[in-house]
Amino acid sequence: MTTTGAKPPELDQHLSYLKLLVIRENYESLAKQAAQKQWTHIQYLAELIRAQTHQRRDRAIERRIYQARFPQIKTLQQFNWSWPKKINQPQVRNMFRLKWIEDKNNVIFIGGVGLGKTHLATALGYEACLKGYSVLFSTAVEAINNLAAARAAGRLKQELNKYLKPDLIVCDELGYLPIDKTGADLLFQIISHRYEKGSLIITTNRVFKKWPEIFNNDSTLTSALLDRLLHHAETAVIEGDSYRMKEIIET
Repeated sequence: MTTTGAKPPELDQHLSYLKLLVIRENYESLAKQAAQKQWTHIQYLAELIRAQTHQRRDRAIERRIYQARFPQIKTLQQFNWSWPKKINQPQVRNMFRLKWIEDKNNVIFIGGVGLGKTHLATALGYEACLKGYSVLFSTAVEAINNLAAARAAGRLKQELNKYLKPDLIVCDELGYLPIDKTGADLLFQIISHRYEKGSLIITTNRVFKKWPEIFNNDSTLTSALLDRLLHHAETAVIEGDSYRMKEIIET
């Protein structure tokens, strides 16, 4: 391949219009490299397209992570497997294949405070972003408060849609604070509308038989909620002492 010939004056303009900015910034330097290495025209074109594709893929990942609103980034590699007294490591590792998101199933982490439930939930959400899934992270109380405010303002449908559109919703800290009937009804709408249409991760400190206590002792609503949530769900139980307390004691 040779680099002889004048550059068409409108080439940069066309590339800018098509938003092929990586190609615009690199086609001349890559052309010189192609000439030195005697690439074919097809090889040269393939390298330009590869560079543009990688940039768009990276930008898309950054956008999904930003839109997920994680409190902080966590990964599976950072998780301390040696601390919990009980955790099914093969089960949790298998979750990171994300087949359950493809199948629109749910994951529930049950355990006391400071055992890594939020870490694993966030890491799963982060991995989902890397694999092309849309994600939204929210505490249970935050989601309920947002929906309650939207209903008071007459825009419940629009706000609810924010919790229905993503491929995955991470609902953190369910059960740490009591939820009144209004809040329970709003949370039920999220779970009910997402049933077999999108995936949920829920972290909670309450075993299922104590969930009525979360929802104002409304056993009917709790049963309906669990029925939809657990029909296609995998539950991981984590037992042990708080890792945060370990850090405090050792300092």
